[in-house]
Amino acid sequence: MEVGVIGVGRMGQAMARNLIKAGHTVHLYDPVVAPLRALEKDGGRIAASAAEAFRGDAVISMLPNDDAMRGAFMAGDLPPQGSKTIHINCATASVACAQDLTARHKERGVPYLAACVWGRPDAAAAAKLSIVVAGDGRAIDKVQPLFDVLGQRTSRVGDEPYKANVAKIAGNLMVAAAIEAIGEAAALVRKYGIPATDFLPIVVKALFDVPVYRGYADAIAKGEYEPPGFDLVLGLKDVRLALAAGEKMNVPLPFASVLRDAFLDAIANGDGNKDWAAIALGAARRAGLD
Repeated sequence: MEVGVIGVGRMGQAMARNLIKAGHTVHLYDPVVAPLRALEKDGGRIAASAAEAFRGDAVISMLPNDDAMRGAFMAGDLPPQGSKTIHINCATASVACAQDLTARHKERGVPYLAACVWGRPDAAAAAKLSIVVAGDGRAIDKVQPLFDVLGQRTSRVGDEPYKANVAKIAGNLMVAAAIEAIGEAAALVRKYGIPATDFLPIVVKALFDVPVYRGYADAIAKGEYEPPGFDLVLGLKDVRLALAAGEKMNVPLPFASVLRDAFLDAIANGDGNKDWAAIALGAARRAGLD
């Protein structure tokens, strides 16, 4: 297939490389040149603009936030009027932004899917992402071969694209809550003289032997928060998206409010450039630990 990729940060770069390896023709655009050059060496084709990358059978976008998505796909001439290229938005958007993007694509007659992904850059590189997609079923069927390259499973959650964004936001809220729980538990046992490196592997194996707990418990036990796999500031963004989604439908999310404050505390203490698992440092600080 002929595929465009708009946004080749850590996640987008890994996804694009797997598409190239699978034999797809991949057109790449990002305002940052370095990752484009690296992918060009692998066989990717650099596009001069986002509009030039919006071509072929499908275009995948992986942009960092609502402002970037609105700027790319609502402020100008994208998506192209009447294009048959299926736009697959893999980024985490707010519900409001997702609904606006759906309306924009409908107005311009362009097929649009939200296909959010769970997994860090290492999972993206290993093609082990979990993809949650929503939109027209026929469009999903057409691009399923791309999903098969990018991830290990694809789950459909409805015909309205924004539902994939709701699922992604809710899932990320669960991960953030797990990180905070691990951090608080680690602080508790440390105050009683039990090293986190002794406790967390035991309890994870006994009770929570799943990738999220294994990965974040290991990072928290070892105090390894750099380089970030998922930036702490992006974690704050996602928790705020959950709170906004809850408020829109009158769904109280008391844990999300606590998590928002945990992220703000981490940023106030200079941890904003670390992995979002670094909110565990706040639990340690509150316990009087180093």
